[in-house]
Amino acid sequence: MADTRAQVEAFLDENWDPDLTVGEWWERLGPSGWAAPHWPVDAFGRGLSNAEAAQVGELFRRRGVLGPPGGIGLLLAGPTIWTHGTAEQKARLLPDILCGRVAWCQLFSEPGAGSDLAGLQTKAARDGDAWRVTGQKVWTSAGHLSQLGMLLARTDPGAPKHRGISWFVLDMQQPGVEIRSLRELTGRSHFDEVFLTDVVARDEDVIGDLHDGWSVARTTLAFERAGLGAGSSGAAESSAFPGPAVGHLGRRAGDFVRRGGSRRAPTMSVQVDQLATLARRQGRGHEPLVRQRLAALHAEQRIGRLMAMRNKDLRRQGGVPGMGNIAKLRMSRLFREAREIGLELLGPRGTLHDYTDPMPTDDADALAAATTGLALWSPAPSIYGGTDEIQRNILAERVLGLPKEPG
Repeated sequence: MADTRAQVEAFLDENWDPDLTVGEWWERLGPSGWAAPHWPVDAFGRGLSNAEAAQVGELFRRRGVLGPPGGIGLLLAGPTIWTHGTAEQKARLLPDILCGRVAWCQLFSEPGAGSDLAGLQTKAARDGDAWRVTGQKVWTSAGHLSQLGMLLARTDPGAPKHRGISWFVLDMQQPGVEIRSLRELTGRSHFDEVFLTDVVARDEDVIGDLHDGWSVARTTLAFERAGLGAGSSGAAESSAFPGPAVGHLGRRAGDFVRRGGSRRAPTMSVQVDQLATLARRQGRGHEPLVRQRLAALHAEQRIGRLMAMRNKDLRRQGGVPGMGNIAKLRMSRLFREAREIGLELLGPRGTLHDYTDPMPTDDADALAAATTGLALWSPAPSIYGGTDEIQRNILAERVLGLPKEPG
């Protein structure tokens, strides 16, 4: 690791400048291999272990360097493409992810196919060397901000339920794609419903074998559960958003470096340091029980991240069933415990939530809004990415060998 650290230090000494724009910095970082050092070398990574990659991320943080583009592209689309894609697809699609040129969304769930994802009804019909796609998707994170989508569509309606599905890269900017934002209980609109009317998907954008998209989707879901199970969206990831829609690419890179005083609401990750700050401000940071619960939460979060790293390494070696499912269940529990601690610390203030967006500028109000936002969000992790019940069924049937649940 000493040699790797020296290489990272040399790269940062030569290339990092907080006055670069986000886009300029990511254009340097992406081709270097340090944006996703755990990716394979033929996928613009460095082939490092997950433990080594985590140390690279820690080095970025210590030096106050903006991390790689966050979001679904780096977490899900990229790993799926370098696992199942052709050499041409890797060369065409992965650099845009690593350099933050495009944002991705996931077009899997449907109104009638959430936990039972294989029951999806979106259809893709052959049209020459392309496909015409019609259907509806829902719970699409940041669909309104994305340029590309990971689409599951039924390409052979006569095939058995888990066959006849294909995994496409879909252009989200084309005619026929209608996006409607869904307002959440938190007051934010993170999710969208997406209506597809005769939109085009090309043959060259089928990832994996045609009609075998379920196998490809299982890879995507495995990376999703491992990432969610870590309790964080990425070790070195920054708060800057990829793609042109948000406008971050043209802004100063140094302004997006995460520091201890970040005011982002922990709706996608549990920020133990924010709960500790809340405990101190409420005059309860000295209480043994509060300190014990925060320490336990911190330990659980660290264990979750280590489990996610172990899961990725085991998958490289052929996979161990159930690790991602266990991590996902632990993550749901982590959110519930964080909710209980946060609301207990807030007391009566926890019954109120600030629905303004962006968050309040006053530190105390922002901390309270982040905590109540986490509380309102906390039931979601037990649902998205496969419900807790589905995870337990998978573990029971496929790992423990127990009888299948009656249909």
